[in-house]
Amino acid sequence: MIEFGHGTHTGLRRLRNEDTYYADASLGLFLVVDGMGGHRHGEVASATARDGVVAQVGAGQSLVDAIQRVNEALIARSSGLTESRPMGTTIAAVRIDGRSYEAAWVGDSRIYRWDGSLERLSHDHSIVEALVEAGELTEAQARNHPQRSLLTQALGITLPDQLHIGLARGELRVGARLLLCTDGLTDEVDDAKIAEIVSRSDIAAQEAVDQLILKALAGTGRDNVTAILVRAAD
Repeated sequence: MIEFGHGTHTGLRRLRNEDTYYADASLGLFLVVDGMGGHRHGEVASATARDGVVAQVGAGQSLVDAIQRVNEALIARSSGLTESRPMGTTIAAVRIDGRSYEAAWVGDSRIYRWDGSLERLSHDHSIVEALVEAGELTEAQARNHPQRSLLTQALGITLPDQLHIGLARGELRVGARLLLCTDGLTDEVDDAKIAEIVSRSDIAAQEAVDQLILKALAGTGRDNVTAILVRAAD
């Protein structure tokens, strides 16, 4: 049995919400997407990615194949645009089948697992993350780095033969949780505070998501914020 909470907020400085998400326990599919692009193209990119993955997975495609096809569709759609900024989006997606899960991502939207402690399953496709992995930046320095939002991979921007889809698989034991979120949360709330909220068993998953979003808004609230928390129950 799966319990989940979900939510999104425009933030305190943005006029539009380019984030979107999907949560369906019957399909076992959960995803968050963070769009980018000129005018309203970020909203179009995120909605296109969401709807495309849902349709492909619903038709029997694997999560990886669905994301690859969405990337190709977004690139084709962007080719007709005249703006200098291409239409793109990140994605963080989880498919649950029984007690097994598959997680896939492109960009810097994240997937965490909590099972007694918080573990980040995803790795940001960003310049700053590459510098951290190379030992040139600490995690603390990365949080405030001026290039923290520059991505090395994004749907609709990265060519199909260069697209790297992050992938992780595992078992979701009773009491374990999976958190999917955009960088509007992780830029404002550190992992220790995320773990404190996600680990609570005295509140519903929806209340935990509400608390995470409120925590992000209590910071600068400079970006859209989206989160889904999935908990494995008896």
